[in-house]
Amino acid sequence: MTAKRQLHLGAFMRPISIHTGAWRYPGAVPDANFNLGLQVELIRRLEAAKFDAFFMADHLAVLNMPIDALKRSHTATSFEPFTLLSALAMVTQRIGLVATASTTYDEPFHVARRFASLDHISGGRAGWNIVTTGNPETAANFGQDDHLEHATRYARAREFHDVVTGLWDSWADDAFVRDIDSGVFFDPAKVRALNHAGNFLKVKGPLNIARPPQGWPVIVQAGASEAGRQLAAETAEVIFGAADSLANGQAFYADVKGRMAALGRDPDSLKILPAAFVVVGESEAEAQEKRARLDSLVHYDSGIRSLSIMLGHDVSGFDPDGPLPDIPETNASKSGRERTIALARQENLTIRELAARAGSYAGLAFVGTARTIADEMQQWLEERGSDGFNVMFPFVPEGLFDFTDKVVPELQRRGVFRQDYAGTTLRDHLGLARPANRFFA
Repeated sequence: MTAKRQLHLGAFMRPISIHTGAWRYPGAVPDANFNLGLQVELIRRLEAAKFDAFFMADHLAVLNMPIDALKRSHTATSFEPFTLLSALAMVTQRIGLVATASTTYDEPFHVARRFASLDHISGGRAGWNIVTTGNPETAANFGQDDHLEHATRYARAREFHDVVTGLWDSWADDAFVRDIDSGVFFDPAKVRALNHAGNFLKVKGPLNIARPPQGWPVIVQAGASEAGRQLAAETAEVIFGAADSLANGQAFYADVKGRMAALGRDPDSLKILPAAFVVVGESEAEAQEKRARLDSLVHYDSGIRSLSIMLGHDVSGFDPDGPLPDIPETNASKSGRERTIALARQENLTIRELAARAGSYAGLAFVGTARTIADEMQQWLEERGSDGFNVMFPFVPEGLFDFTDKVVPELQRRGVFRQDYAGTTLRDHLGLARPANRFFA
């Protein structure tokens, strides 16, 4: 008898809520992004609910709008992910810790070192979310006048992945013998320089830290463009997706996993987890009322900022009550831009209406009771729309507690989500094999 497929659940926690009205919701904590005590409470609640991972997105610039337009949004700033996750590793034992690190505005030696350290500190719970950075404003923070072209960013990312994983493999698992009697700390035959010289990167190595407990921290990727899908098929073990309907989710799922098969990779070695904004009520009507109240707290200034970021183009100067004009191609995220333009055209939305959607989160949303939300999540799982979800909470703490205390038990009752962790590492939670060392068999 074939075992029932199991959901995987990540918690999208940077910003604490992506909804720009979240900090104003009754009972919410306005300073949640910088409230360490609250974040400790939240991650412990997520771990008690047996979530796979706590996911920290990141931005390397205050997002690309004037400061005055940002003044109403809590999403512009938050803790640096590695600093926070290292602290949270000390108050948890099992939940995975996933951080974003850019392949465009960082160096592979730095990235390899930080993630290896987090994996050691946490006992094998780290994951690396590979991003090429979509925000063109970031260039000015790193001594550059222009953002790299989209295709160039992805070509660099592919090489960057190989360098980072090569650095993780530069020590054999048993290289550190620490023999007190002989005075030998490590075996020199079990360490090697990488000596990488490629189109974008030149790195000698070896890394100055032991191989991570997981071999490699779990590789996460979020791109949905053609280049992003190919990078994911070649390298990723988890995709943080953005499908907004089951049909679109099924198409993305089949496409990426089909590419993996063509490359000789096992499609089951990749978990696809689309973002899902979840609002839980005791009744459908109550859940819808919560969502409506939350959406009513989005100011136009915040919505137009979010919309401009999605489009990679400042649309604040256009007529708010007119249609979205043709938007030029930019170096920002292509998949996000295309989804937003398609939504505007399909529903004939004005810029004001589109901004309201953007500020209140326009992607996949499950709004209902614990039972109806579990129904939808189970359908996506069983009909191959996803392997689970990266859950976005509408506000904290109540919105998160609603999910962990009501939806998770319903999923467990159905046998589609774990009752307890089966292992200690993030790879254990996701059912992923530990990578072999390419240099030391």
